[in-house]
Amino acid sequence: MINAKVVDLTLTFDFIHSCEINYMSTLTIRKGQKEDLPSVLLLIKELAEFEKAPQEVEVTIEEMEKTGFGENPVFHFFVAENEKGIIGIALYYIKYSTWKGVCIFLEDLIVTQTQRGKGIGTMLFERMIALAKEMKVPRLEWQVLDWNEPAINFYKKYNANLDGEWLNGKLVYSQLQEFKSKQNS
Repeated sequence: MINAKVVDLTLTFDFIHSCEINYMSTLTIRKGQKEDLPSVLLLIKELAEFEKAPQEVEVTIEEMEKTGFGENPVFHFFVAENEKGIIGIALYYIKYSTWKGVCIFLEDLIVTQTQRGKGIGTMLFERMIALAKEMKVPRLEWQVLDWNEPAINFYKKYNANLDGEWLNGKLVYSQLQEFKSKQNS
């Protein structure tokens, strides 16, 4: 059983990230800070290894500092921290749905391999749910790989809608650079 003490969860949008959740006096869920980025990048690389795509991680600490803590931050994150350091993150951003309005997209929920199965992912995900409720958004969204059964089962515990109907589309950097408009031909 997880014994958690929630501290000051009734915050306005401007102060939403100052909330802390303490877990048995040794685990804290808190707003991520610039100083946390080296640990965050290590967790991102660990996830990429797990997903068999380590070569795909191109982001740097410098880029994360600029895009997460610059003039117009494009992402935010919570960290799970214990006496060993940062052992998990929930990295998210605000998106806009043409049908629903402002939503939250959980880009990654990562708990380091040695700390999985201890309720840390649950605490991070439930902090994301609390954030969505605080912001009164109509949706909290995320993706999960179809082969990641532990993650799928984790989200099913929340009665989440796992939609197999939509396909993910993307153009990568090289495709974007090589693109020539057919309208100008």
